[in-house]
Amino acid sequence: MIIHMITFDILTLFPNFFLSPLKESILGRAQKKGLIRVQIHNIREFTKDKHRVTDDYPFGGGGGMILKPEPVVEGVEKIKNSHLKSHSILLSPQGKVFNQQIAFRLAECEQIILVCGRYEGFDDRIRHFVDEEISLGDFILNGGESAALVIIETVSRLIPGVLGKVGATQEESFSSGLLEYPQYTRPRNFRGYLVPPVLISGDHEKIRQWRLKESIRTTLLRRPDLLDHKNFSSIEKKLLDEVKQEIKLNCLEEKRHESFGSS
Repeated sequence: MIIHMITFDILTLFPNFFLSPLKESILGRAQKKGLIRVQIHNIREFTKDKHRVTDDYPFGGGGGMILKPEPVVEGVEKIKNSHLKSHSILLSPQGKVFNQQIAFRLAECEQIILVCGRYEGFDDRIRHFVDEEISLGDFILNGGESAALVIIETVSRLIPGVLGKVGATQEESFSSGLLEYPQYTRPRNFRGYLVPPVLISGDHEKIRQWRLKESIRTTLLRRPDLLDHKNFSSIEKKLLDEVKQEIKLNCLEEKRHESFGSS
């Protein structure tokens, strides 16, 4: 179990970007409780010229400006706390795609330094001075600030006490390699859509089995790629076979109705 506080240090050209999100809801409460600390550093603080220049034209030509290596690298080096288990991350579209497994790994750190790129990119030599590159996915953002917030929120949720409930993250999507099961609340009947009877049966073991089976069903139908990396228990394998058979029968039934409808 993770018991240490994590310090997130953000290197950015736009410090005000983070002011509101970090004060709200779970992240705001986690900071007040002392479970996480978030420190924002303006990259311009680490420049040495009087104009505080952080970008320049790329050698070889091309459109746009790129981040200079000096202020970014000096920022990482000055922020890094040698007394903590520190890990520096360059937020880049060329990095590993962020997922829950990476979040669990990062949650073991005591300090996470997040370097937010901007403009048309950054000097490639910066890569030699960070521990890892991470991307949120195959799409383009204006900069790394949004990605930094995603990582802070995802990792913070894994710290005991942040969600205020022990084990609150254990059944969430991706934690077990599966998507989360469907959930329902009142009313029991909403426009003809009923809450599954098992959920109001009071039988906790049947509810647990139903939730596991529906997690498998949801993952198979919506994100089958996740199952390629899943280590199934014997019970999960049995439920997966049942779900596949049910889906197959449903498909056959739909085809049968279609053929009757066209005749």
